[in-house]
Amino acid sequence: MKSLAYLNKYLFKYKWRLILGTIFIAASNYFGVEMPRLVKNAVDLFEKKIGAIQSSSLTELDKSDILDGAFYLALVYVAYSLIRGFFVFLNRQTIIIMSRLIEYDLKNEIYSHYQKLTPAFYKQNNTGDLMNRISEDVSKVRMYLGPAIMYSINLLVLSGLTIYYMVSVNLELTLYALAPLPIMTILIYYISKIMNKRSEEVQVQQSLISTFVQESFSGIRVVKAYNMQKSLNASFLDEASEYRSRSMKLATINAFFFPVIVLLIGVSTVLTIYIGGIKANEGIITNGDIAAFVIYVNMLTWPFASIGWVTSMVQRAAASQKRINEFLKQEPDIFSKENAEDMKSGDIVFDNVSFVYPDSGIKALENISFALPKGKTLGIIGETGSGKSTVANMIARLYDVNSGEIKIGNSSIQNIDLTQLRQSIGYVPQDAFLFSDTIANNIQFGLSELDSRSEELMISAAKDAHIYSNIMDFEKGFETVVGERGITLSGGQKQRVSIARAIIKHPDILVFDDCLSAVDTETEDIILRNLKRIMKGKTSVIISHRISSLEHADLILVMNEGKVIEQGNHAELMALNGYYATLNEKQKM
Repeated sequence: MKSLAYLNKYLFKYKWRLILGTIFIAASNYFGVEMPRLVKNAVDLFEKKIGAIQSSSLTELDKSDILDGAFYLALVYVAYSLIRGFFVFLNRQTIIIMSRLIEYDLKNEIYSHYQKLTPAFYKQNNTGDLMNRISEDVSKVRMYLGPAIMYSINLLVLSGLTIYYMVSVNLELTLYALAPLPIMTILIYYISKIMNKRSEEVQVQQSLISTFVQESFSGIRVVKAYNMQKSLNASFLDEASEYRSRSMKLATINAFFFPVIVLLIGVSTVLTIYIGGIKANEGIITNGDIAAFVIYVNMLTWPFASIGWVTSMVQRAAASQKRINEFLKQEPDIFSKENAEDMKSGDIVFDNVSFVYPDSGIKALENISFALPKGKTLGIIGETGSGKSTVANMIARLYDVNSGEIKIGNSSIQNIDLTQLRQSIGYVPQDAFLFSDTIANNIQFGLSELDSRSEELMISAAKDAHIYSNIMDFEKGFETVVGERGITLSGGQKQRVSIARAIIKHPDILVFDDCLSAVDTETEDIILRNLKRIMKGKTSVIISHRISSLEHADLILVMNEGKVIEQGNHAELMALNGYYATLNEKQKM
């Protein structure tokens, strides 16, 4: 229960629903316990009158009284049933809905916390595991917050009221009647434990199948290009066969659940009737008491059976909450300080910046120093893995430096309010990511919902990114829904939509990380001319493998193995006749 203690704050938040639910459970069980007593009275009444009939001592008036009494008892029984049903409804409307509200709050808390964590966290944990914790694990926790709590309270109240009445009638008969129920509880516990284990095995296999299918469909172009359909079908058949095998094992153990309950309830009922019959013959109890006992035993069946089920649910919820807590306790490495400074545009300065990726241990930057004046353009070029994208990540503060310092506008980047910093940056990553949504929503992603000029800005950004005509060629224009990760668009189209998304909010700092690699040179020239106009007065960083994209930059860094090996403008670098000049000659061939 230690890990589940984290949920106490939510139980306290919805304490009135929990209290009301408990009251409603008590009320429903009170009327439920009274109903067998009506049956007892009815049986005793008819037994008495039948004895009178056999002795022929009944008058017409007595017969009328019997009918009136039977009608009255039936009416009261129906009334109690309706009242009990009403309170059961209210109890589910409080406790079960409480669990749904907590599920909603917990999912929002987890999702919000996920977004605060750094990219290193996402490199260390796979997406499937993150999804399972916010979906499957939270669902298991909800079962503890709703059904487990509800059935536990119901068991305590119902067993207390029922056993009190049964003991008040006859203690020995009560012990015989209830004897099989603890055995049933133990058996159900062990059966539930096996069921849970096999259920988890089925879920694991289901996750594997889902991952397999998702990857197959996402990479369908590669699958068809390599003609691997038959091989993948065979692999899927193996996974599906394993799923079937595990499901059959689960179904086999499930088949034991209700037979165990029925068998032991049958034993309990037989004992009640047999021992009760002996007691009735001795005049200790009445036949009505036996009828009431049989009903009470059946009423206690599910509460006692639920002990094993609830125990199993609590165990599963505790394991799931422990997994959830592991991530919730992870503090983000990058956050705004309490007295963070407002973002002020200005020079971007790297002062002996070094950085090692925490997940891989790769040294990405080593003693990088440069100063980019406000409103100027920085170009970065170098081989793959030279540290170009890491510089862009540092400016957006996706990572913090290991040593050295980054300043923007004379303020250390670590002292600037993180939200303001990222709102001031338009970032186009190397891997152009689009959401499974309309093109319009993808472009307007970083735009404030309150901006009344959103459509006008969207069209302008699309034109500047040289994607407007392509969009208008689609049947639904901007309302065209792109597939997963933008699969329905070409690589160049995805990059241009990503550029439009960055420039639509007119940020103070623009960062383009090799975002023109998938477009032809003619389209690149058009976009660069548009960007040159857009970037006027803004601080810009352009990362590219093509010198043609960088030759107009005010400062160009040539990087290799995390170090700056050359820097200057295009003319200065050409005059050095070094790496940059050699690369320029190769690209002109």
